[in-house]
Amino acid sequence: MGSMSLDGDDGDHQDAPRVGGGLTTGEVARRLGVAPTTVRSWDRRYGLGPTARTGGRHRRWTAVDVARLERMCALTATGLPPAEAARLALDEAGPQAPAAQVGSVRPLLPTARGRSRAGTGLRLGDVRQECKGVARAALRLDAAALDGLLSAAIEDHGLVAAWSEVIMPTLQAVGRKWETSGERYVEVEHFLSWHVSGVLRRHAPPVVADRPGATTVLACVPAENHTLPLEVLAAALAERGLPVRMFGGALPVESLVAAVRRTGPAAVGLWAQSRTTASRPLAQHVAGLEWGVRGARRKPVVLTLGPGWAGQTVPGSPHPSGLAQALTAVESVVLR
Repeated sequence: MGSMSLDGDDGDHQDAPRVGGGLTTGEVARRLGVAPTTVRSWDRRYGLGPTARTGGRHRRWTAVDVARLERMCALTATGLPPAEAARLALDEAGPQAPAAQVGSVRPLLPTARGRSRAGTGLRLGDVRQECKGVARAALRLDAAALDGLLSAAIEDHGLVAAWSEVIMPTLQAVGRKWETSGERYVEVEHFLSWHVSGVLRRHAPPVVADRPGATTVLACVPAENHTLPLEVLAAALAERGLPVRMFGGALPVESLVAAVRRTGPAAVGLWAQSRTTASRPLAQHVAGLEWGVRGARRKPVVLTLGPGWAGQTVPGSPHPSGLAQALTAVESVVLR
């Protein structure tokens, strides 16, 4: 799971194999989006431990225990010191409630069909369970947990599904959060975006060698700096053995033209996040560029990528609606 395993053995041997239902500390940590050592630390320091143990010291977390930890996470995500958050979480739980049956807690890392409407302070909606852990780790600015959860999502579901169903919904929820909160959560969005970019690079396969007429050029239009969607598209193309050249954010027009003429690509993907950056004349100009030897000239197919192109139809230029559609469009051009 990349550089960090959320189920790893940290020396106390208290996450033994399940023997009678309930949840291990590792499973609870994945749900919360924190490291298992954090969960154990909250038990030792603040008394937020499980109400049931099996086989001596083995932790088995009940639904009541998990709810208390979720409240702890929500309070600390607002900036409250951990000790005060723990006190409030324990006070709100009231007198020790009868412990739920150890076997009554549902699995927390479901199959690909599993969904969650979990409350993290973000409007996540009906999304995969993993979104909750990613959102919590981002809100807590927990770098190690976030890297582990993002890596696990890619390894468990594949790049396309992880992006479309885990990463993107969480990014969108964080974006909505800061837009409606007086930009209080800008640091969370930047933090999450940075870690997504790093995980994508670590999971991308080696660069594929150029093949004449099979390369795809990817670039943000001038004044556009949202590169993450192009980064995941570049990784997905490399995963399929297709050569790609990525030029990142805000590529000047003259540099874009030079890149197309030098690489002779079959396809050019131009990303525009907003309508103010999307330029139909630019797309048409790139689509008209020719490359190759005299008598056998070719032109690239331009893909207009991103929401900025909505309503700006460019004849002959596909406008894929998502990552899977963009992959299909590129493959249809490159492999024909």
